[in-house]
Amino acid sequence: MQKDATSVLGTPQSTQNLDSTKHLPWTRQDTTWMLSLFGTAVGAGILFLPINAGMGGFWPLVLMAVIIGPMTYLAHRGLSRFVCSSSIPGSDITQVVEEHFGVGAGKAITVLYFFAIYPIVLIYGVGITNTVDSFIVNQLGMVSPPRFILSGVLILGMMAVMVAGEKFMLKVTQLLVYPLVGILAFMSIYLIPEWKMDALQVVPEAGAFLGTVWLTIPVLVFAFNHSPAISQFSVSLKRDHGANASRKADVILRNTSMMLVGFVMLFVFSCVLSLSPAQLAEAKAQNLPILSYLANVHSSGFVSYFGPFIAFIAIVSSFFGHYMGATEGMKGVIVKQLRSSGKSVTDAKINKFILGFMFVTIWAVAVINPSILGMIEALGGPIIAAILYLMPMYAVYKVPALKAYRGRISNILVIIAGLLAMTAILFGFFR
Repeated sequence: MQKDATSVLGTPQSTQNLDSTKHLPWTRQDTTWMLSLFGTAVGAGILFLPINAGMGGFWPLVLMAVIIGPMTYLAHRGLSRFVCSSSIPGSDITQVVEEHFGVGAGKAITVLYFFAIYPIVLIYGVGITNTVDSFIVNQLGMVSPPRFILSGVLILGMMAVMVAGEKFMLKVTQLLVYPLVGILAFMSIYLIPEWKMDALQVVPEAGAFLGTVWLTIPVLVFAFNHSPAISQFSVSLKRDHGANASRKADVILRNTSMMLVGFVMLFVFSCVLSLSPAQLAEAKAQNLPILSYLANVHSSGFVSYFGPFIAFIAIVSSFFGHYMGATEGMKGVIVKQLRSSGKSVTDAKINKFILGFMFVTIWAVAVINPSILGMIEALGGPIIAAILYLMPMYAVYKVPALKAYRGRISNILVIIAGLLAMTAILFGFFR
């Protein structure tokens, strides 16, 4: 029989659970989840992070590399603990929110959760279309196909994998992430001879230095974000590990964060040092991922062909995790609204509506082609920070099942990081 979450976190028995978790072996399923979470994070945010972060110079980037690891791990750990705190088996994040905060607050936070993830899914529709279109024109030397047809085919292909089910999606993600990790590392090393070391001589003044870091935090939060997959990840661990789910999640999330920081920041540094600030600004103006831009300006055939390939894999693997979170959030919003109105809930009809809504809106935005970095800075980072950084910390001090996690320095660090991410857009307006 599954133990109540409060007994796990708030009683002496939690010590016994902690000891048993330490002896739980690392399994193949743990590796699968780690790679899936890694794939969720390595998407458009990573491919646009070098552009936004690199334009501020090398040394602010060093500080970002130092702080982003703890930020990522502690925030995602907090969200996973929040989901695992439910006393109702199988509860996803939208149900846990209602359980702890009530129906009214549950609706509001579920809507916010949806809007934290949904714009990212739209971003991937734009990113995948631009990446493939650039490859067709610049590497294959062909005429650009009609944008509405190209985007429609690509989005249908990605959504088809999701419709096939969670197990199939995890298998596809795992197949994509292995080559992604390998080629990403190789590309980072391959670019080393192109590094322009004069960037190390430029040190911004203290005000400009800190301002650059502050403005980039929303993109950092977005780039390392794998929160859309945390709900189903935590539900799966609760199903498999019961009372030990939260502690098991901590280990997997720690390893995921280390993997992300190691591979991603090496890649970001390599890209930033191999391009000038003017080239980074040009990439931003062209609305292209950094690898697609490198493929267009680099003389190497390896970069020209593998750059877009990496971008394609990164966007597709990340799309899966974010689509899963967006549909979960939207379903939560619809179900709560129908129940409060006294109407019947039919899963099949809701799922069909969500499928149609997602395809039409992602397709429409991909055709319109708005600025990806603009969407990240204005929508992605700040809203993600509210859900990923601040909401779980609020729950720690309000929810009895999370009482054991109160009074920790890590909570303060997460709250500060969340507030900086949410206020960076205001700093940008008044700068």
